[in-house]
Amino acid sequence: MNSAINSVLREEYSGTAKFFHWTVAACVLVTIPLGMVMGSLPEGPAMNAGFTIHKSLGILILFLMILRLAYRLIVGWPAPEPTITPAQRIVSHAVHNLLYLLLIVQGLLGWYANSVYGAATPFFGLFNLPNLAEKDEAFAKQLFQIHEVIGLTIAGLLIMHIGAALYHYFIRRDGVLQRMLP
Repeated sequence: MNSAINSVLREEYSGTAKFFHWTVAACVLVTIPLGMVMGSLPEGPAMNAGFTIHKSLGILILFLMILRLAYRLIVGWPAPEPTITPAQRIVSHAVHNLLYLLLIVQGLLGWYANSVYGAATPFFGLFNLPNLAEKDEAFAKQLFQIHEVIGLTIAGLLIMHIGAALYHYFIRRDGVLQRMLP
């Protein structure tokens, strides 16, 4: 059966799509754990660096996700892997669409919450983004709680996404992961 599956013609993602995917993946895989620990770091340079890196990567993810979405809408994407079941296709589309949506919303929400908190939103020390709203620390705390919940939701979706990719690679051996490998 594997030889029949492996003989099916597969359309790969473009180099640009792969660049967006793996760059965003690397940023997210640093940003989420950093977001979980940066508040517990001792006040000082380490904590400040943690916040700066988290915010900068968040803005980079937002920018890349907007470009990635625009690219996907303009250029399109390969047809679904022909060997996956309809149920897998539905779950795959749902997870991908939620990741796109939540990564964009998360970046905007983080920037907005940071603005409402009254803090700068730096981009790797090169410049600060403009604040989006007037200072309101009580409202900012609520926004940061939502930001945290969305971050944990993204982490859960990533676990599903990575788990599915590994399932297709090691169990099904159907070429799904290879379509996105560099």
